[in-house]
Amino acid sequence: MKIHLYQVVVVAISSVMLYLGIKEFINRETGQTFLKLLVRLIVWGGMGLIAIYPNFAMIIARIMGVVDNFNAVVLMGFLLVFLMLFKLLSAIEKIEQNISELTRKEALNEAHERIERLRQEIKAKKKEQQLISQLSKNSS
Repeated sequence: MKIHLYQVVVVAISSVMLYLGIKEFINRETGQTFLKLLVRLIVWGGMGLIAIYPNFAMIIARIMGVVDNFNAVVLMGFLLVFLMLFKLLSAIEKIEQNISELTRKEALNEAHERIERLRQEIKAKKKEQQLISQLSKNSS
């Protein structure tokens, strides 16, 4: 069996994507669900499998009703575009979560600063009232 460059590249990319997906799921990173892991395993595992065993694509094509190779290639192209969209959506989801987290932290910091300023104002008013009451006692 002759190994082509595209096979090595696809298997390498598939391996990296599978490793990252499993690592993210095991580390319980935000937004990683079992469904996402399963989709990643099926898609990237399938691409790696097809790269290693190209005849497997024809078996899948026959099962799906796609008869010639051109249709199988177009189908694989759509699959690749789907994967890119999936990756982009995951990245957007992470960015949204980071923005939400940063916004919450900033709001909490601002609230703590405001509370601290109010405490200082209250202390200053209490001292002022104490001075006024002492002055009024001394003058009487």
